[in-house]
Amino acid sequence: MASGEGRRHHHNLVPLAALISRELKSEKMEKPTVRYGHAAQSRKGEDYFLIKTDGQRVPGNSSSTFSAFAIFDGHNGNAAAVYTRENLLEHVLGAIPRGLGREEWLQALPRALVAGFVKTDKDFQSRGETSGTTATFVIVDGWTVTVASVGDSRCILDTQGGAVSTLTVDHRLEENVEERERVAASGGEVGRLSIIGGAEIGPLRCWPGGLCLSRSIGDMDVGEFIVPIPYVKQVKLSNAGGRLIIASDGIWDALSSEMAAHSCRGLPAELAARQVVKEALRSRGLKDDTTCIVVDIIPPDHSVQPSTPPKKQNKLRTLFFRKKSRDSANKLSKKLSAVGIVEELFEEGSAMLAERLGSDECTAQSTTSGLFMCAVCQVDLAPSEGISVHAGSIFSTSSKPWQGPFLCSDCCNKKDAMEGKRPSGVKVA
Repeated sequence: MASGEGRRHHHNLVPLAALISRELKSEKMEKPTVRYGHAAQSRKGEDYFLIKTDGQRVPGNSSSTFSAFAIFDGHNGNAAAVYTRENLLEHVLGAIPRGLGREEWLQALPRALVAGFVKTDKDFQSRGETSGTTATFVIVDGWTVTVASVGDSRCILDTQGGAVSTLTVDHRLEENVEERERVAASGGEVGRLSIIGGAEIGPLRCWPGGLCLSRSIGDMDVGEFIVPIPYVKQVKLSNAGGRLIIASDGIWDALSSEMAAHSCRGLPAELAARQVVKEALRSRGLKDDTTCIVVDIIPPDHSVQPSTPPKKQNKLRTLFFRKKSRDSANKLSKKLSAVGIVEELFEEGSAMLAERLGSDECTAQSTTSGLFMCAVCQVDLAPSEGISVHAGSIFSTSSKPWQGPFLCSDCCNKKDAMEGKRPSGVKVA
């Protein structure tokens, strides 16, 4: 770590009254009710989950609450899953500038999720443990749902119109061609397990290590081309609400997204989660840890969860995603909500850190300390210590290596290792 290690960034303070005023102005619709249920059956003891319904964008302001739900499916032990459950949310929130109103906070969230995932991975690897984990992390703020994921723990959305949509991407080498090509280009070898006689068996794996996934947190013994950079999707539900089903691959290896959604329609969240697990076990048996969280986002004038879709379905209420510019957010939001459409606010899955952290010339600077701040570690750096995330990157479209955001030397080494430029500096204890 550069010499700035341990020095924390001190943000400009914004009066609480001003923040509360921003929150009230940003609330165009009454908030929905969020209800949830959880169920699990353990075989290996490596699945962990997080449910937090009292998060606050503005500490001390009860009107700025959000909920977080996550599933961590560990492998090669449970250490990575436990560490990620305990630290990921804090790392994500630490990467969001203070003093933002609700809309600005939601816009900053995708980038903060990338920084939080990378920091969690980097900090866990520094412990010298070889465990790894998937992470599917969901933040529900009013009608807006933001999902970040690495690995194959899926999150789906079931809406009042009856359509089922996947809000994550499975990072399995067997199924994801783009990820296979990226791993190979970064120095990894992709192939099946060879047995005596030269026969190849099982799913595609990355060597060394033999991991079936192309993205995860931890797994320091596999190679840095197995990256912790998440696929992120942010959507805004209509005022009809919807149901999220977040589950580990013990569910998805047994049930399709549609089967899982259909199996629990009409049930309250707690019973729905149990029913999904029950269906998975009936289909495949208990061959893996099987964990499910069901989250119902319910309109304020409804006392029950989203139910079975109507027999006759209006075409205008069929779920589809429409991209929109942030500039026309409020006006378009009201129109789309009126016809039951789910808006896609953000989607990005690149594995290149320079692309995911974006470009800014001044947001990483502190006007109070005159220092730069690492976009991943959130520690202050002297100007001579900060390294642009775009410096020397063949993947960056920026021609300005002095342009932010900036990284400390350790995070820059991490970025280069993930891009295949150099081996990881972390050694296995």
